[in-house]
Amino acid sequence: MRQYIIRRILISLIVLLGVSIMLYTLIRLMPSDYVDMSTSSSINMTDEMRENIRALYGLDKGIVEGYIDWLGGIFRGDLGMSLMFRRPVVEVIGQYAPVTFTVAFIALVFQVLIAIPLGILAAKKQYSMTDYTIVTLVFIGISLPIFFFAAILKRIFGFYGLNLLPISGMLTARVNYDGFTFAKFLDYAKHLILPITCFVITGCGGLLRYTRTNMLEVLNADYIRTARAKGVPERTVIYSHAFRNTLIPIITIVGSTLPSLFSGAAITEGLFALEGLGNIALRASYMADVPYLMGFNMFIAVLTVAGFLISDILYAAADPRVRLS
Repeated sequence: MRQYIIRRILISLIVLLGVSIMLYTLIRLMPSDYVDMSTSSSINMTDEMRENIRALYGLDKGIVEGYIDWLGGIFRGDLGMSLMFRRPVVEVIGQYAPVTFTVAFIALVFQVLIAIPLGILAAKKQYSMTDYTIVTLVFIGISLPIFFFAAILKRIFGFYGLNLLPISGMLTARVNYDGFTFAKFLDYAKHLILPITCFVITGCGGLLRYTRTNMLEVLNADYIRTARAKGVPERTVIYSHAFRNTLIPIITIVGSTLPSLFSGAAITEGLFALEGLGNIALRASYMADVPYLMGFNMFIAVLTVAGFLISDILYAAADPRVRLS
């Protein structure tokens, strides 16, 4: 097990190195940079002044030289200085990561709690009205673009005179809280209901389909028919025999879901004006903030690699026949 984990970590480092090269190259090839975006409205700015500012921000270097400098900063724990915030990228990520992580983690928990039981239920009642209803709702959720579904929720709950839920921000404006109180916690929760709902409804369809498909395959296996013929209770057949053999593909897709929630947060956080990593990344892309975009994308890459590594390790816990060596 230890050798397997060490080998996977080394492979992950090589993958991250390749990803960083591609990301840095693509970001630096953007048609404009931060200096152009921030000085476009200044009529007194000359080309020579812009070049001096680029040299000040380190944007005058070529892609190879700039990447080497950025990579050297990584080994020193320095992701660079955000051009938009005038602060270290590490500090910016540390400030806004809790909001994105909270939304993503809660959404992931609800996706698992909803998708897996409904997938098992659909497989148990194959070709029944229950199965058709669940599958129809799944296809609706998968087909809904998250920005379109967010607009629908905002219209229903925020407009038309209902005003049931806040449609933007993290806290109610013009309300001051003395420290972190229970009222402030409820205000946070109320503002996060709609964003989390968007993530859950549009994201749990894939996990539900995987669960249903794998459960159908396992339920038709010979050992399941043998267990039923021996009089094993149906609940034991479903959850102790069948479901355990569907865990490996489910673990795989769950391991890849959390990074996708972080990467997909840019649109949702922007729509609901949440101060999270995704919304900040969207603004940084508008301003061509190279250091922050590199830090954010590498953060997503590390999460992706870590998610698949954890999934591989959990295989052995889900199926004792799996040997990590």
